[in-house]
Amino acid sequence: MMRALFSGISGLKVHQTKMDVLGNNISNVNTVGFRASSVNFTDVFYQTTQSASGPNAETSAAGTNAVQIGLGANVGSIAVDLSGTGATQRTDRGMDVMINGDAFLIVQSNGNTYFTKSGALDIDANGTLYCTTNGASVLGWGVDASGEIRRDTASTLNLLGGEHAYSNPKATTDVTLTGNVDSKDPYVAYSTDGEGYQMAVSFYDNVGRLYSVKMNIIKSSDNSESDFSVRVSDILGPDGKSILSKWDDTTKTYVGSGQTFSFGGVEIGADSYEVNPTSGEVTITVDEWPSLSFDGKTGAFNTVAEAGNGGNATGDDILKTLNIKLNNGTSSINSFQDSGVNIDFSKLRNYAGNKACSIKPNRGDSSGEGAGNMAGSLNGFSVQTDGKIYGVYSNGDKKLLGQIAVASFPNPSGLEAVGNSMYAATMNSGEFDGIGIDISEVGKFSIGALEMSDVDLSTEFTNMITTQRGFQANSRVITTSDTMLEELVNLKR
Repeated sequence: MMRALFSGISGLKVHQTKMDVLGNNISNVNTVGFRASSVNFTDVFYQTTQSASGPNAETSAAGTNAVQIGLGANVGSIAVDLSGTGATQRTDRGMDVMINGDAFLIVQSNGNTYFTKSGALDIDANGTLYCTTNGASVLGWGVDASGEIRRDTASTLNLLGGEHAYSNPKATTDVTLTGNVDSKDPYVAYSTDGEGYQMAVSFYDNVGRLYSVKMNIIKSSDNSESDFSVRVSDILGPDGKSILSKWDDTTKTYVGSGQTFSFGGVEIGADSYEVNPTSGEVTITVDEWPSLSFDGKTGAFNTVAEAGNGGNATGDDILKTLNIKLNNGTSSINSFQDSGVNIDFSKLRNYAGNKACSIKPNRGDSSGEGAGNMAGSLNGFSVQTDGKIYGVYSNGDKKLLGQIAVASFPNPSGLEAVGNSMYAATMNSGEFDGIGIDISEVGKFSIGALEMSDVDLSTEFTNMITTQRGFQANSRVITTSDTMLEELVNLKR
């Protein structure tokens, strides 16, 4: 009689445990990266009142099964499936990441390494990448001296300190001219003292200062329709003033600065230009300028030729660029690119239009390389689907700052929950090697999204009903056993 009482008690205990797990699941229905747990029961052990016996041929007695009385239930396991990817919650926040794959973010809290599915990330005041749901630092790999990811031990990612705070300036190495040179444009008409069609070609020096070359295109002769002369009339500094002239406080006039440069085979020395003492306007006088020619039948680009190389080049002699180089020697300015700037004319055309040239100088070559830039300060961050984090700078530059590492385990369900959406490695989950893996080995990150809780309320409510009924039935076993004991006690009156 007493066995039923204790079996009922064990039933109450296991159903109470299951209800505790269900309550925890439902309370975390909106917890980022949460995975629901499930409870499995198992019977405990049995009291055998009669052992099994086999058939006896001599006595013709049949075999009998063992007679056993069960002694209740126990919690066999509380399991959670941590593999795979949960449902997606869109946030449109650039620092939110969701792991599409069987992996975990690696985080560090109080000197211990944990793992999490929560990808709600941010940057703290020290520039350290951390998880907002638990305050733990996110681990990953930094960059080496060449700017490439250094996949060694996973460590905290500091995204603000040191050289990450700014972007180095880069000198311009290439400029590309695009557009149309219309022969009927009155500005390109041949004249010995004509200014020609003017355009400004800008470039950065080695320290990020912006200079502008005032360049002119004019017909090579009065009868020419497809041959032009390319000239330089002045070079302006970062302050918008000519670097070829300067103000002399002694004479109270403008004088030559002594700055020299070369352009397409033309050497412009200090004696090659004159400066108006009143206005500071520069006049450059040389014997010959570089030439630009087009196909007279099609209007397509033909070639540019350095000064002194005259004529239209063909075959391997076709040139596409002219080089302009500012010398450092005689000027106080000493930050110009040693190799100069290559100006590409090959994208220009000589088509008839509305009697107006339309030429646009673009820094960089046809693929955008070599444009150069000024120094920039860090404006924000951009996280890519491969976990690489780029700094976005005020000069438009992007620089690789680090990469988020992830961890995978042979048995992710063997991880031990430690709270705050974090898990610790155990002997049954597999060990963490301290390095981590690239997310591309198991999947990718979704940016602007988080992994939702996988709690299914319909399933949890159904489990609550069966758990309640199981608890109720076990309580009835106890009350019924008590009634039977009462009848037994009442036998003697």
